[in-house]
Amino acid sequence: MIMKLKSGEVEIELYSKIAPNHVKRFQALANEGKYDGVVFHRVIDGFMAQTGDVKFGNSNSSDFNLSLAGTGGSELPDLKAEFTDVAHTRGILSAARSANLDSANSQFFICFGAAPFLDRQYSAFGKVTKGMELIDMIKKGEPNSGSVSDPDIIISLKSK
Repeated sequence: MIMKLKSGEVEIELYSKIAPNHVKRFQALANEGKYDGVVFHRVIDGFMAQTGDVKFGNSNSSDFNLSLAGTGGSELPDLKAEFTDVAHTRGILSAARSANLDSANSQFFICFGAAPFLDRQYSAFGKVTKGMELIDMIKKGEPNSGSVSDPDIIISLKSK
């Protein structure tokens, strides 16, 4: 997958063998253009950058509402968790969810560094293989909440 940001292109490898349903959902939404224009609504320095709210977080949509970004998903049903032994290290893509383990939908996050407390608690489904320095440049949010007032966006996200 190629994620285009204003700063350049990021290459992502997907783990279809260990998280097939999350990969299938991510690819489907990406190839339908659902992630194009979506903001990084929650970015915590040293921890992770969260994006993927295709309902309220798409800056190209009439439903865009930055104050609601992070509360929406896609129109598709939530996914059953696919927890594995993949460690949440720098560059890992993982499915965002609520307290309900089976509530992942369209949102995901990219780890800036190791986050072992997430291991076997969140569905890791890919990794940034090129361009992690561009992920590092994403605007950081407020120290406690991670909320970003003028967020960076995904220009496009597509299969290679």
